[in-house]
Amino acid sequence: MALTRSFKETVQAHVRKDPKFAEALFKEAIDLMLNGDVDTGKEILRDYINATIGFQKLAKRTALKPESLMRMFGPGGNPTTKNLFSVVKQLQHNTGVKLQLAR
Repeated sequence: MALTRSFKETVQAHVRKDPKFAEALFKEAIDLMLNGDVDTGKEILRDYINATIGFQKLAKRTALKPESLMRMFGPGGNPTTKNLFSVVKQLQHNTGVKLQLAR
């Protein structure tokens, strides 16, 4: 089911105002992808990118086109491992959130 625009705007506003919520959302997106729910993880990551660094700035930092990044995290997008980890690296750098795998 597609999310309504107002819900996405509400989530993005919450990300901008609450660093702990932003960190939790970023971690949840990555956890979902690691556990096989790639589509939901990408959708959450797309909202997170929009609320934090934005696709234009992220494109400059990853040397990827903004349109390519938006497509990667859209429905049916299929980012390569290299591109996905490049994005995660820049998001960590931009937000100060450092992700680690637990044993």
